[in-house]
Amino acid sequence: MFKTFEEYINNRLPFLGSAKLLIGISGGIDSVVLSHLCKMLNADFALAHCNFNLRGKESDADEDFVLELGEELDVEVFIQKFDTEVYADKQKLSIQMAARELRYHWFEELAEQLDFDFILTAHHADDNLETFLINFTRGTGLNGLTGIPEVNNHVVRPLLRFSRVEIEAFAMEHQIKWREDSSNTSRKYLRNKLRHEVVPILKEINPQLLNSFQDTLSYLNDTADIVEESLNAVAKRAIVDISDYGITYKISEFKKVNNPKAYLFEMFKDFGFTEWNDVVELMDAKTGKYVKSSTHRLIKHREFLILADSHSEQIEAPIIMSQSEKSIETPIGILHFEKANKLKDNSSNTIFVDKSKLSFPLELRLHQSGDVFYPLGMKGKKKVSKYLKDEKLSAVEKEHTWVLTSEDNIVWVVGMRADDRFKVTNQTQKILRIGVN
Repeated sequence: MFKTFEEYINNRLPFLGSAKLLIGISGGIDSVVLSHLCKMLNADFALAHCNFNLRGKESDADEDFVLELGEELDVEVFIQKFDTEVYADKQKLSIQMAARELRYHWFEELAEQLDFDFILTAHHADDNLETFLINFTRGTGLNGLTGIPEVNNHVVRPLLRFSRVEIEAFAMEHQIKWREDSSNTSRKYLRNKLRHEVVPILKEINPQLLNSFQDTLSYLNDTADIVEESLNAVAKRAIVDISDYGITYKISEFKKVNNPKAYLFEMFKDFGFTEWNDVVELMDAKTGKYVKSSTHRLIKHREFLILADSHSEQIEAPIIMSQSEKSIETPIGILHFEKANKLKDNSSNTIFVDKSKLSFPLELRLHQSGDVFYPLGMKGKKKVSKYLKDEKLSAVEKEHTWVLTSEDNIVWVVGMRADDRFKVTNQTQKILRIGVN
C-alpha cells in the first residue's frame, strides 16, 4: 500500500510533498495508518487530537494513545478537550454534528495560528460510500451524490482512493497498533447501520462495489461540472445587481429555462431554503412577498428576486448628533455637517438646509411606520412609506432607508429627498451643508 500511496501523492497531490501538514487523528486505525504513511514519506507533519469527553475513561485512553504515538513517530501532538454535550445542547445539534463542528473549527484555528499549509483527514473509500448512502436515504441534490471532496480548500483527504480492507491489511503487515472506538459498533447511528448491515449485502451482491462506486462518482462529478457550467451561464444573465442589500436576480431568465425549479434549487440551495414549491411560486407572486430560511430571505420585487440576509431585518439603534459635531460615523457612511457660503443644488448624498430651523440634537434612525415628511419642491405632506413605494424601492431597500430628524420632524430621507420645511430661503442667514459618504 505504501508504494501505491507514494505514487498517488506524487501524481495527484504533489503539493503535499513540501507542505507543513496537520493530521487530524482520533487514534482509530484510519488516522493512525495515515500518520505512519506520512512518516514513511518523510513528510513534515504534526498530530491534532480532539478529546470530546463522550466515553469517559475510554476517551482519556485515546488521548494517552495519541500522545504515545506522537513520541513513537517523533512528531508534535496537539490535544484539545471539549465539553461536546454542552455545546450540542447550546447549538441544538446532534452529538455527531457538534463534534464535527468543534473538530474542524479547532483544526482551522491551529492551522491559522501555527502556519500549517494543509489539514489531512483519514476518510477512505468506504467512508465515501457510506456518506453517499446517507445523503441518498435522506434526500439530496446532485452535489450530495458526488462524494467527499478529496481537496476542499486546505483540507485534504489522501486516503479516499483506498478501502478499509487495504488500510487494515497495511496495519497488520506493519504491526501497527490502534484504538477501537466502542461507539462504532452501536446501531443507533445511521452510518453504523449502513456500515454493518447494508454495505456488506451490497458487497456480497457486487464484490467490486467500491470500484464500481468510484466509476459512478466520476460520472456524477462530470455531470456536476456540466450543471455548474449551465448554472453559471444562467446566473450571469440573471444577476443584475450585487449590493449591501443583497443580490438581485431577473425572474425572466429563470422562466426561459426548461426547468426553473431545478435552477432555483441549485442557485439558492446553500442559503437554507427548503420549501421549493414556494420559491417557484414566488416568481409570479405580488411584490413584497418572500420566502424565508433561518439565514436568508428571497423577496419578490416587481420583475426581480432579491436574496438578502435575514439579519438585514434587524433594527439599528438611532444615532444622536449634537450641534458641535462636524462628522459622525453611521451604518450608512460618515455624516458630515459644515457651514456653506452659498446654496447649491441638493443631490442624493448632499442637502443644504437653513440651520436656524434645526433644533439640536439631531437624530439619525431607520424610518418607521407612520413617518410623514414634506418632500422638497412638493406641496403638502406625504407618508415616507408611500414615497418609497412611489420610488419603486424594494422591501430590502425600504428596510435600509434612514431619516435625519429634528424634534421628530424629518429633515432628510437620507439619499432620497430633503424636507421642504428646512429649505434655504431668501431670509436664511446660516446655510448648513449635510452630506454622507
